[in-house]
Amino acid sequence: MAYTGIAGPTAAITGSPRLLAVQRLLVWLVAASGAIVFIEPSPYEIMTLGAAVLFCATGLRMRLVLMPLLLLLVLINIGYSIGAIPFYDKSEVANWIATSWYMAVTVMFFAMVMSEDTPARLDMLRSGLVVGAVVAAASAVAGYLNLVPGGYDLLTLYGRARGTFKDPNVLGAFLILPALFALQSVVSDHFAKACRNGIAFGIMALAILLAFSRAAWGGLAITAAFMLAMMILTSRTPAQRSRIVMTSVVAIVLVVLLIAVLLSFDSTADMFRQRASFDQSYDEGRFGRFGRHILGADMALDLPFGIGPLQFHNYFPEDTHNSYLNAFMSGGWLAGLCYPTLIAVTVVLGFRHLLKPVPWQRAYLAVFAAFLGTVGEAFIIDTDHWRHFWMMLGTMWGLFAAAQAYKTQPNSTVSAAPVDAP
Repeated sequence: MAYTGIAGPTAAITGSPRLLAVQRLLVWLVAASGAIVFIEPSPYEIMTLGAAVLFCATGLRMRLVLMPLLLLLVLINIGYSIGAIPFYDKSEVANWIATSWYMAVTVMFFAMVMSEDTPARLDMLRSGLVVGAVVAAASAVAGYLNLVPGGYDLLTLYGRARGTFKDPNVLGAFLILPALFALQSVVSDHFAKACRNGIAFGIMALAILLAFSRAAWGGLAITAAFMLAMMILTSRTPAQRSRIVMTSVVAIVLVVLLIAVLLSFDSTADMFRQRASFDQSYDEGRFGRFGRHILGADMALDLPFGIGPLQFHNYFPEDTHNSYLNAFMSGGWLAGLCYPTLIAVTVVLGFRHLLKPVPWQRAYLAVFAAFLGTVGEAFIIDTDHWRHFWMMLGTMWGLFAAAQAYKTQPNSTVSAAPVDAP
C-alpha cells in the first residue's frame, strides 16, 4: 500500500518520518497484542496504555465529529458507576467499573488515532490483527489436536479450543475481523500475498470451527457474505467482480471439505452435533437464556438505577447474555438508553459511509461487517468487555472523522479510488 500523495487526513499529518514510523508500529503492536488476553493485565492493556501515552505526548486531535461518541461513552459509564454504588466494597464490581471506563478510553484512543494518517495506520491495524489472530488460532488448533505437551488442558476449555483466550466464544468472535481481512486479500490481491493470506484464513477458520461457538460460525458466514457482496458492488471492473465471485466459491468448497474431514472424527462430530443444536437446556424454559431476557426487561422498567453490575445472577440462574439488557441492569435507565443509542448511531453512520469513495474503503468494509456482526451477537451474549469490540467501535468513529476530513480536501476527488484495492 502506498501512502505518498494521498489527499485528506494523511496529507495533514506533520512530524518527522521516524515519529510517524514509531506511531504506526505502536498501532501494529496494539492490534497484535489483542490476541493474548488469558492473563490480566493482558499485553493488550499494557500496549494500549503505552501507545496512548506516546500518542498524547506527540499529539492527538479531538475532532468535533467525535464529540457525540465521547458524550455517550461518559453517560453510559456514569450510569454504570451510579448503579454500582451499593457494591463498591466488592472488588469484582470495582474492577468491572474500572474496566468499563478503561474500555471507553480505548474507544476514544482508537477514534483519534485512526482519524489521522488513516491509510497507513489502518493498514498497520489490519496487519497486526492478522498476525496476532494467526498466533491465537494456531495455538487453539494445536491445543485441541494435542500437538504440544500439556497443550490440551491449557489451550482448550470443556473440549473446545480457546487458544490464548479465556473463553472459546471470545476467541471465535475475535477471529472474525482478521479472518475477513485475510479473506479480502485472498479474493483481490496478487498471487503470493493471496496465498499467504489464504493459509492465514484457513488457520483462523479451523480455529473458529474448533471453538464450537455457534455465534462465531454464523458470524463468520454472514459477515463474510455481506463483505464480499459489498466488495462486488464497489469493484471498479468486471474482472475484479468475477475474481471475487470465483474465489469465494472455491473458498466455500474448501471450507465444506474441511468440515467434512473434521466430522469424520467421532469426538469432533459429537461436539459439533451438540453445539449445532438449537434446543440447548440453557436456552429454553422460563429461566433459560431467552426467558431471562423477557423477565429482565420487565424488571428494567421498574428500576431506574438498575440492580448494579454483576448482580443479575443473584436474581436468575445465569448472567444476562444480552449486552443491551445488561446495560439496563447494570447502569439503569441512563446506561440502558445511551448504550443502544450509541450502537444505533454507529450502525446508521456506518451504512451512510459504506459507499463513500475513500482510499481505505476496502478495509472499512471488513471493519463494518465485523462490527455489525458483533452488534447482532450482543443480543445473545455479553460483549461488554470484549477488547476487540471497543477497538472496532473506536476505529469506526475514527474512519467517520477521516472520511469527513478527506471529503473537505480540495483535491480529494483526485485520489477517490481505494488505494488498497488491487
